[in-house]
Amino acid sequence: MTGIEVGYELPEKEFSITRETLIRYAGASGDFNVIHWNQRVATEVGLPDVIAHGMLTMGLAIQVVTEWIDDSSRLLEYGCRFTRPVVVPDDGAGAIVRVTGSVTAVDDDVATVTLKAICDSVTVLGKATARVRIG
Repeated sequence: MTGIEVGYELPEKEFSITRETLIRYAGASGDFNVIHWNQRVATEVGLPDVIAHGMLTMGLAIQVVTEWIDDSSRLLEYGCRFTRPVVVPDDGAGAIVRVTGSVTAVDDDVATVTLKAICDSVTVLGKATARVRIG
């Protein structure tokens, strides 16, 4: 991975999140919070509908980086803030999260990648950055 410079754009990726995705993630993670599967409860607590697990969204977004580096052991650090929920309608199509990434710093053999995750024209992850070993 030599020759990586500031401004390098990673390949964009889109993720479809359906209600089925949420059920499968809940089972795998053990996070059965009702706001992720029960529309009535979600709307009663002020949400527009059922929402995706934040950690699911975070996990999907980092795939842009891990696929690019082709070796997840090169991932040194990853963090983000959950800025807006990913609303998952019960229409079969679900929600589409589009993730882009670009190299924003290179120090020796470590690159910083800034990610942008957008759903319905709204940024859903803030300050999403990863540091990866490129040398």
